[in-house]
Amino acid sequence: QVQLVESGGGLVQVGGSLRLSCAASGSIFSIGTMGWYRQTPGRQREFVAKVSSGGSTNYAISVKGRFTISRDNAKNTVYLQMGTLKPEDTAVYYCNVIAMAGADYSYTDYWGQGTQVTVSS
Repeated sequence: QVQLVESGGGLVQVGGSLRLSCAASGSIFSIGTMGWYRQTPGRQREFVAKVSSGGSTNYAISVKGRFTISRDNAKNTVYLQMGTLKPEDTAVYYCNVIAMAGADYSYTDYWGQGTQVTVSS
């Protein structure tokens, strides 16, 4: 019902920047909160940042001041601008969208396929 396509991951040096994008498509009636999570091998997926439909943002303490989340409602797209990257930011980053779509008249969690971000020292 909802497809999420992520892009923008890759290899970057310490202190560098990357911008992730996640575009939602499908039979979407409404999109609520959009966000990003990340996961490293052997660890649970952790929250990175989210932005509400009204534009309110929340960040994990570890990324606050370095990452900026934004959304383009006309394009059903959420972005994560990552700056001052550190080796500990290395992870697979997953897009998360809460949306109402198809014949389901309730909000459901949808996840992207993940994009690898590697910060090298």
